[in-house]
This record gives sequence, structure tokens and C-alpha cells, in this order.
Amino acid sequence: MLQTVRYLIGSVGASGFGSKSTAEEVTEASGDLKSITAIITGATSGIGAETARVLAKRGARLVLPARTLKAAEDTKARIVSEFPDSEIVVMALDLSSLSSVTTFVSDFESLNLPLNLLINNAGKFSHDYAISEDGIEMTFATNYLGHFLLTKLLLRKMMETAKETGIRGRIVNVSSSIHSWFSGDGLRYLQLITNKRSHYDATRAYALSKLANVLHIKELAHRLKKMEANVSAYCVHPGIVRTRLTRDREGIVTGERAAATTCYVATHPRVTGVSGKYYADCNEAAPSKLGSNADEARRLWISSEAMIAQRFKTRHSVTAHAAEFSRIYRSFYCS
Repeated sequence: MLQTVRYLIGSVGASGFGSKSTAEEVTEASGDLKSITAIITGATSGIGAETARVLAKRGARLVLPARTLKAAEDTKARIVSEFPDSEIVVMALDLSSLSSVTTFVSDFESLNLPLNLLINNAGKFSHDYAISEDGIEMTFATNYLGHFLLTKLLLRKMMETAKETGIRGRIVNVSSSIHSWFSGDGLRYLQLITNKRSHYDATRAYALSKLANVLHIKELAHRLKKMEANVSAYCVHPGIVRTRLTRDREGIVTGERAAATTCYVATHPRVTGVSGKYYADCNEAAPSKLGSNADEARRLWISSEAMIAQRFKTRHSVTAHAAEFSRIYRSFYCS
């Protein structure tokens, strides 16, 4: 109740920002971001589009991957019309497809660009039951597993960039307070809804995927610390906003504000060096009890690696796709 009241009145926290702060306001202290290259998933609408617009305003080079290239090109055109000097690259990516993720990473690496910032923003709420081409429930595949693989495969590039430039890399997962709605054994529920339609509940499946985003960052931060990587990882609840995710439900239109927390952890000097934390309204917050469980985070990570490795073994002959499979294997077991 207290958190709701604070949200509605817009009271600021320790960061000096609150629920009424905008993405432009929270990035003022970040200065010129011309030295930053950022990948932002889900940047064709809503929170992702505003995040892209504000980072472009601050000078960052953007890579906008999207399943629908026209939508990404439209986003690019809108940003360039406002900020003509923007450098924006549009690329194809379907996060529900593990093969599409590996292809995107290969194509991105061929551009020989640095990578300072990865914002895993794309999200899907599947009212209807669906299974991905890799045999995974679609909401989980899109919101979490695709981002898990994307982050894994881009991590070496981020570490190399941080070492070469001295600029600490940042990885941001956009989750939701709805992650706290899930209770129970997440992996068991995933298996149930993957194998049997009758167990599917759209809201619970979405909550599970958002919980997975939180647990991903917790374990990722732990592993980055062990590797002594100059890269931080953050998870955010962006606030209430009407996007394509929520167009069938009641919501509050707060585009500039909803992107504020993402932009805050992505750019603000105050959180440099902080890692593994959860943020809401531009301030550190507490995730659910399950989202704070280090054992669950580790269990999910190990299971995610196994799921992906098994899918590649099943869907492709190792002979025909030796390079692709080798890439996955090295990424999983050599970092």
C-alpha cells in the first residue's frame, strides 16, 4: 500500500528521482553518450521506443533488433527526424527462436562494433497458448530464454569492450512487479505448460517469465563478479504503461516515466559498479522472496543452459551446424 501511495504522489527516493521522473531527466547527469553503443530489444513501441529515443538524444549509437524490420525502421525514422545525427542500425531478431538469436549475434559481430550496453526490454503477453519452434512455451521463450541466450553470446564482446575502453558495461533486464505473482516451482510449471495446454494460464506464465528475468540478473551478477568482469547487471520494474502488452487491459499512459528506470540504471553514474540489484521508480527495491533466492537463480541458469543445448542437439545435426553448436558450447562452458 505504501509503495502505491509513493508511486501516485511521485515522492523521490535516495536517487533523487521517483515515479514522476522522466527518462530525459534521469539521463541529464550522464552527459554525452557518444562513446556508448547500445543494443535495445523491443524498441519498436512503448518503453523500448522511448528508451531508444532518449539514448539517441544523449548521443548513443543504437542497434535495434526486431522481428518486424519495418517497425524498427519506422522507429529509426522517428528518432532521426528528431535527432538527425543519430547513428542507428536495424537488424532482424526473433527472440522466440534460438537460431534467430545466434544468427543475430553473428551478424552483429560482423559489424565490428563495440558493445557497452545491452537492454533486454522486449516482452510478450500471450493470451493464447503457443509453443515456440524450439518446443518451449512461447511467453517464456520470448521474454526470458531468448534474452538469456542473447546475453550469453554477447557477454564476451561486452567484456572486451569494457577492457578496451575502460567504460563499465551494463546489462539491463526489464522485468515487472508482476514477477511477485508467481509462487511455486517455476521449472515444474514450465514443463507442465510446455507439455499440456490445459495447465496454461496466461497471467501465471507471464509472471513466471518476469520472475526468470529477475533470477537471471541475480545469477549473472554473481558470475560476472567471479570472472572479475567490468560489467554490471540490473533488473527493473518500469512502472505502469499502456503498450502492446497491455492494450487489452487498463493502464496508465506514462511513456516517458515508464522508461525512466531503465534509462537510470543504463546510464546514471550513481549506479556504476552496482550489480545484481532490482530497481523500481529509479530506486533500489526488493524483489519477491522467490526472486531473491540465490539457489533458485543458480538452478534456473543451469536448467536454461541445458534446455538450449538440448534444443540445438535435437534440431540440428552437429555435422551440418558444427560452427553454430560449437559457439553455443563455448559460450556456456568457457565463461
